[in-house]
Amino acid sequence: MAYAAPPDTRPQSANFSSGPCTKRPGWSLDALRRAHLGRSHRARAPKAALAEVIHRSRAILGMPADWQLGIMAGSDTGAFEAAMWNLLGARGVDVLSFESFSEGWATDAVKQLRVDARVLSAPYGALPDLAELDPARDLVLAWNGTTSGVKLPGGDFISAAREGLVLCDATSAAFAMDLPWNKLDVVTWSWQKVLGGEAAHGMLALSPRAVARLESYKPAWPLPKIFRLTKGGKLIDGLFAGETINTPSMLCVEDALDGLRWAESVGGLPGLKARSHANLAAISAWVAHSTWAAFLATDPARRSNTSICLKIIAPWFTALAADQQAAAAKKIATLLEKEGAALDIGAYRDAPPGLRIWGGATVETSDIEKLLPWLDWAEAQVRGDVEAATANQAAA
Repeated sequence: MAYAAPPDTRPQSANFSSGPCTKRPGWSLDALRRAHLGRSHRARAPKAALAEVIHRSRAILGMPADWQLGIMAGSDTGAFEAAMWNLLGARGVDVLSFESFSEGWATDAVKQLRVDARVLSAPYGALPDLAELDPARDLVLAWNGTTSGVKLPGGDFISAAREGLVLCDATSAAFAMDLPWNKLDVVTWSWQKVLGGEAAHGMLALSPRAVARLESYKPAWPLPKIFRLTKGGKLIDGLFAGETINTPSMLCVEDALDGLRWAESVGGLPGLKARSHANLAAISAWVAHSTWAAFLATDPARRSNTSICLKIIAPWFTALAADQQAAAAKKIATLLEKEGAALDIGAYRDAPPGLRIWGGATVETSDIEKLLPWLDWAEAQVRGDVEAATANQAAA
């Protein structure tokens, strides 16, 4: 059968990965020329650069003045694990599990820490029943489901009179969504998401309530050095002033500062959110007229503007067996990569077969708009192959 010709134009940047995410517009290696390479991270200038990351991050996010913010090893995972291992166990905990990473936090609470954990689950594309949360218990959640494209709808569901702490994994939400600081006690994220930084470094923000728990509660399990936030029953203040537990990459530190300066240049948090929402709006307009694609998150109020996840609803696709669906979706992503139109947009390995397009602030809306015709083209190619194969089987 005859196939349509590919579109005439390609995105200027084909990087639509959900992590590490594309660099800011105009980025080049020259942005790292001021990096303190070959220096001790405890020397005055490198330590000042680490403190500058903390200061600029606080300012852009509008973090309350009485919160602490520090740099951790191991990306968002390291920061969030440190929070869980230090803080959980003092009381029961509710865990929201609705995609791969939040499911991982539930596994840690139940099988590794073995605390009194109640897991509230939902399938990909949905959220658990938030009305079931108990304000007397701690709460562990991901603000945005990076692998499901579902975000929490504001903080009204969190009780203002809560007794427990709220631990929030905000790795694909920070710098792109509003975070209700008055309803949260721990917030973590990584440099590699919305601002397009390099991987392996995470940020850990603690409210006064979280600090009070740290200084009054000792977990029943030993803590690895990389997780230790207190000494002698007191918070290690230096960790929140640029004195990292282990050696950071000063090259990555300079890259993080470049991303933060760029964020300030586009209007800070309001500008970053506007850029991300413009990307979601472009895809939403396309989905509204698509005959084959839909959002995995069905509720628009809970639809992520960063990790935008699509499912394939065309009859040719839904008629396939599960393994054939996975292969067909992968073939669409592979075709787009081969053509240089989109890189790394296959759905996460544990998610339903489909596509995942990063819509964070470093992605240009013009590139999203140029990508959309390519999605239609790739779907048509794979649909043609499947229909041809089906016809050949019927004729055999």
